Amino acid sequence: MLYGLLANGAVVKRQSALTDYLASNNISAAQIAADYDRRRREAQQQAGQEITANGENLEGEDESELQETAAAKKKRKRQEEKALAKIKESKGFKRHKKLNEGDPDGDDDDVAWDMYAKKIPLPGQLENCELCEKRFTVTAYSKEGPEGGLLCTKCSKEQEAQRKKDQKPKKQSVIRGKARQAQSNLLDGFVQNGSKSLQELCIRTIADNIHDVDEFGDLPQSLLKRLSQILSKRRVVTSRTLDLFLRPDLDTVDIYDCGKLEVEDYIKMFSVIPKIQSINVRNAGQFKDEVIDYILEREVPLKDVQLEAANLVSNEKWVEFFERGGYRFLSLKLSWLDYSLDDNAFMHLVQGCPNLQRLKLKKCFRLGDTALGALCALKDLEHLSLHFPLPTSPTALAQLIVYVGSNLRTLSLESFNDADDNVLSAIHSNCTHLKKFRFTENDLCTDLGFVSLFTDWSNPPLTFIDLNSNRSIDCADPDGPEQAIGLASAGFLALMVHSGSCIEHLDISSCRHIEYSAFSDVFDGEKRYPSLKDINVSFLTKVDTAIVAGMFRSCPLLVKVTAFGCSHVKDVVVPKGVALIGLPNAQDSIVQEGNGDADMWY
Repeated sequence: MLYGLLANGAVVKRQSALTDYLASNNISAAQIAADYDRRRREAQQQAGQEITANGENLEGEDESELQETAAAKKKRKRQEEKALAKIKESKGFKRHKKLNEGDPDGDDDDVAWDMYAKKIPLPGQLENCELCEKRFTVTAYSKEGPEGGLLCTKCSKEQEAQRKKDQKPKKQSVIRGKARQAQSNLLDGFVQNGSKSLQELCIRTIADNIHDVDEFGDLPQSLLKRLSQILSKRRVVTSRTLDLFLRPDLDTVDIYDCGKLEVEDYIKMFSVIPKIQSINVRNAGQFKDEVIDYILEREVPLKDVQLEAANLVSNEKWVEFFERGGYRFLSLKLSWLDYSLDDNAFMHLVQGCPNLQRLKLKKCFRLGDTALGALCALKDLEHLSLHFPLPTSPTALAQLIVYVGSNLRTLSLESFNDADDNVLSAIHSNCTHLKKFRFTENDLCTDLGFVSLFTDWSNPPLTFIDLNSNRSIDCADPDGPEQAIGLASAGFLALMVHSGSCIEHLDISSCRHIEYSAFSDVFDGEKRYPSLKDINVSFLTKVDTAIVAGMFRSCPLLVKVTAFGCSHVKDVVVPKGVALIGLPNAQDSIVQEGNGDADMWY
């Protein structure tokens, strides 16, 4: 209340703004006090009703209501007993007991019950914080302190923060995406033990942020090739991304997915790098005649050419390409050509590329026996890889090996279904410098033919052998004829005797006529194959856990074992550093990386 003095000397009372507001809304201090007392009485009455509600049994209740009341009463008693036990352990109870020591009426249960009845104020009432003693309004969310009292908002937050800090950190789970990527890499043939190198991590970081990169700088060709592999797998090689791989000082371009490139992008490769000598472009659907014209006009010094799916180049342009630029070629790899490059164009290839040392023709759908006959003129070939979809005669293939086999270091013959033992005999007689040998998907060569190939062969031990799918395909006779077709037990034993000391990669998947006795003899744990790192025995049902364990003992440098379809391989302990791929348990990972002790197998 304020007082003022008028001009005539009279004293008047002045009201504050709050008093005026309360008066205008018919609110008085007496009414506020009366409302507060009423709410307090109602809260106390409600609390008393809740305490006695479970102990009252009203007449006329049915059986279900009686059972519910008994259950509620039992639950209430359990809660009360738990609360009383907590009160007896609190410091306040011990302090109260010490002050009233010697009091005959001081029964522990009575004291605890009194403290329990008084300890929890109702929402809306005022209470002092147990920790900081600050007075605050109790709400339904007020938390209990360590001694049973209530905490203010600030202390509640601090207590919750301390509780989370004291909790043990949860074990970080493996990110599923990364685990899946690791398994994908293993299936692609990339086996890496331990963490990635710093170089690999940097390459991955660049690939993840490729759209923010302006240039690669002076990265060496090996790193550019790795980046190209990653970006091509992600299908993000575009005209802009291609610019990052082009520098005038380079002489090599490797792009593994050109699906988003246009004709202008291929021409740009040769204009930015005028001295390019090696080009490797896959999925090159837009590599057209215009690109060949640009190469010939600028006289680009290409020596190593690898093109995949360049189906828009015409036969006439292939002929011109080989006649005008083929004399420089040392390596030529063409694959997935189903429109052009027929036998006539291939004749110009042989005539125009006399210096070829490496030739790979895979899935060229218009080549056949005529092409095999023409290849006999390439006497300097050291690496030959052929995969012709059209049927070919075994005589033409054997004749080719007779003419060019003596100088070969690599011989890869895929899906020559009509080849017979005469072809194997020609390889035995004429190929004496091979290091890599692939002969797959054949059902005419016999086990005796493979025995003759590897027995007393003057060729040094091979480091790479791929003989997958050499087997009988007669569904009516799953065990095969009496004279085994394909690679069987005797041929497998002869192979390991000849090349076991140096072999690094062995693929005999789907050669289903190899007996268990042959596997147990080769991988008995006593014989050693010191260089063998990669074995593929998929779909060989006779391979079991004992055979795989024998591989671990016999191959100290083993890194990867592929065993799809080997249903008898179960519960094998994989040594540390080895990846076992393809076990048929659908609930487990398709790749089992070893963490066992390798010494257990010795």
